[in-house]
Amino acid sequence: MLDKILLTVGILLYAVVVPVLEINDSHVFNPAWVAHARIHEVWQLITNSSFGLLALWLTWKEAPGRGTASVIALFVTGGFLAAYLLQGQYGGSMIHPDGSEKTLFGINVGVIGFGWVFVTAIFTLMRAGRSGALPRSTL
Repeated sequence: MLDKILLTVGILLYAVVVPVLEINDSHVFNPAWVAHARIHEVWQLITNSSFGLLALWLTWKEAPGRGTASVIALFVTGGFLAAYLLQGQYGGSMIHPDGSEKTLFGINVGVIGFGWVFVTAIFTLMRAGRSGALPRSTL
């Protein structure tokens, strides 16, 4: 049950909380963003939320699905963490146009939140492997 709760909290973070935080003037409706960047932002939000719905279903409806749900969480949050680490290579930033950055104890809240989800997804994936809850390959 702990695995289901951890996965659900992590999934809700990337599938619900992030879209709520980004559908506003600083992201989706940011007039400074070119239209092409906005379509990529909306695409990413819809894709991650769709993966989240699949991961929730796998977490609660299929016993072997928890391992797959963990992998989905690793991909979504790991993608953000990689983009954050590589931001200097492509001119990215978590600093908003007004110069502010959402931090907690000097650490970006996205790194804290998605870092927590990434670590808990590794934890639940390892537990799924030990419990036999990982799907078996047909190869």
